[in-house]
Amino acid sequence: MSIHKSEIKKITTHQLQEMKVRGEKISMLTAYDYSMAGIVDKAGIDVILVGDSASNVMAGHETTLPITLDQMIYHATSVVKAVDRALVVVDIPFGSYQGNSSEALRSAIRIMKEAGAHAIKMEGGEEIKDSVTRILSAGVPVMGHLGLTPQSIFKFGTYTVRAKEEAEAEKLIKDAKLLESYGCFSIVLEKIPASLARKVAKEVAIPIIGIGAGPDVDGQVLVVHDMLGITHEFKPRFLRQYADLNAVISGAVTNYIRDVKASDFPNEKESYK
Repeated sequence: MSIHKSEIKKITTHQLQEMKVRGEKISMLTAYDYSMAGIVDKAGIDVILVGDSASNVMAGHETTLPITLDQMIYHATSVVKAVDRALVVVDIPFGSYQGNSSEALRSAIRIMKEAGAHAIKMEGGEEIKDSVTRILSAGVPVMGHLGLTPQSIFKFGTYTVRAKEEAEAEKLIKDAKLLESYGCFSIVLEKIPASLARKVAKEVAIPIIGIGAGPDVDGQVLVVHDMLGITHEFKPRFLRQYADLNAVISGAVTNYIRDVKASDFPNEKESYK
């Protein structure tokens, strides 16, 4: 028996909080287009992140910095149309919120109104307090992001593990508690020591989603193109590849080319009379 759309229970920020309390892990993946979002949502994912990683995997940029707010809204709009169940969180891109809380609010409202997103995600801690509180005051749910923050790559100068030194670890814990106190509903921790991530997950009440942050957090997120093996060049330690779609797609295209060249496609059954 097929399930009607109206019977599908949508994931909310409140449900994510309940999942943490129950000890139920939260599953999260990226998606940037209608087709992929539909597959991921129907498979039962809890959260879909329309990440600014679209800058890398969809547009071929070296960093996440070049992607614009308009481009993020385009990707988010495509994703939202395909989703019946998952909570859709959208990254506010670099340059659309830093240092200007009025611009941050405008960016967040555009994402919510034009794309129909359910929440936004922002990188940083205490330094983005004004933007976070202003967006939250407008009723827009905010997910934080600490640890390796790709929008600050030129400040860090490297994609290596963050918060290994005591001072940076202490700041990360402080920032996590601050984001919770501002009203963020969840925080992504990227590429930090597992022991530190475990400590943060225990010391804050909101769900902590890890990527390269060990198993002792409240959920996990990966870039869908990485975990499906579409992008072959990127193989960090934290990535588990669940398929090799690069080989599958390449093989299919090779076979298609062969059949076209040999006049085997289309055959009689594939032609109209």
